[in-house]
Amino acid sequence: MAKISVLGGGTWAIGLTIQLASAGHDVTVWSALDSEIEMLSSTHAHKNLPGATIPDSVKYTLDDKEAVTDKDILVMAVASSFTRKTAKRLAPLVKEGQIIVDVAKGIEEGTLKTLSEQILDEIPTAKVCALSGPTHAEEVSRYMPTTIVASSPDKEVAMYIQDVFMTDTLRVYTSSDIKGVELGGSLKNVVALAAGIADGLGYGDNAKAALITRGIAEISRLGVKMGCRPETFSGLTGMGDLIVTCASMHSRNRRCGILLGQGKSLEEAQKEVGMVVEGIYSAKAAIELGKKYDVSLPIIEQVNLILFEGKDAGTAVKELMLREKKDEVSDTQW
Repeated sequence: MAKISVLGGGTWAIGLTIQLASAGHDVTVWSALDSEIEMLSSTHAHKNLPGATIPDSVKYTLDDKEAVTDKDILVMAVASSFTRKTAKRLAPLVKEGQIIVDVAKGIEEGTLKTLSEQILDEIPTAKVCALSGPTHAEEVSRYMPTTIVASSPDKEVAMYIQDVFMTDTLRVYTSSDIKGVELGGSLKNVVALAAGIADGLGYGDNAKAALITRGIAEISRLGVKMGCRPETFSGLTGMGDLIVTCASMHSRNRRCGILLGQGKSLEEAQKEVGMVVEGIYSAKAAIELGKKYDVSLPIIEQVNLILFEGKDAGTAVKELMLREKKDEVSDTQW
């Protein structure tokens, strides 16, 4: 059994906490927020995970040293916008060779770095693994069958995380393509905003299917240009994660998109969702990556215009539909 600290008190952090503690691991939950630790320790539940109970064995702390010292694994489960800040804060306490598992999804605006790259910037002696896939916390916390991918450039680390996290309801695969895994997990949130916007406009299944398939085409084109393996984007952390995020009402990105499609402002939509909408933070970075690698990202471009320039959503859809005619596959042979 492993000694694990879960850094963060959000729904995904607690969903994983429940799985790990139920499997017999020694789990401590750390948060920088007093109110979060108070809620979790007093109720053994998370207000946004109805029907889920945290095992009594789980410990809670606000103390950085207690969270980091003598732990086999640190699970970085804070919102993506706080990943670098949290890594920098805890860096002086982290031992050399410490395994840090990032479970959030995002690309940093400005640096265009993935979350594992941000962690290594601040803690260069760490061994980092990304854990990603089609995983709603609401289902994981209630032991519903789920699959996920542990990705690391170090095979032994990926296999160790596979062993620790795998249960009879959480099946873990491994991958060496950590950049592809993280890119798929981040950019699918932007496409899910588009899918939600289409729902909010009253469009149907045809539009949803188009956004999913053309969305993964955009992500794949970019990923391959960045040196990622194309197979990654047809797997769990690519197409799998995109489908679940575009189709489910558990998805805060889709819910935010629905509100935007109904005419609400970005501020109003975020407030109503009430949780961090990761796609908003990755949208601008995705555009910059497209420019850097000279890759066309028409869906992601229109999402950015809706989010940050107030473009009418219906107009954005019409412009996507009326783009220049083209083959579906770029190297079509007649």
